[in-house]
Amino acid sequence: MNDSAKQPLGLNIEITEEIAEGSYANLAIVTHSDAEFVIDFVNVMPGTPKSKVKARIIFTPQHAKRFMKALAENVHRYESANGEIKDLEEMQVPMMFGGPAGQA
Repeated sequence: MNDSAKQPLGLNIEITEEIAEGSYANLAIVTHSDAEFVIDFVNVMPGTPKSKVKARIIFTPQHAKRFMKALAENVHRYESANGEIKDLEEMQVPMMFGGPAGQA
């Protein structure tokens, strides 16, 4: 076997400034078909009648499972360093979590 066959392949990944800034989402809606998983990321704000999808990611079933494993591993690492993340069901979050609607 030659040396190039022994070396792992690297990925050269670029990210634009706009994408690097990210988008905040506090809701993820997951749906699937026979061929793909779709995750819509939404930012729901209190007092707003309508929320928009900020990003949609479409995975093959295999990539969805790999993503799930990677996310679980990262949550485990986070909790090992910072303590357990409380699930929203364990917290008492009022429906108007931001308080009364602001007035101008």
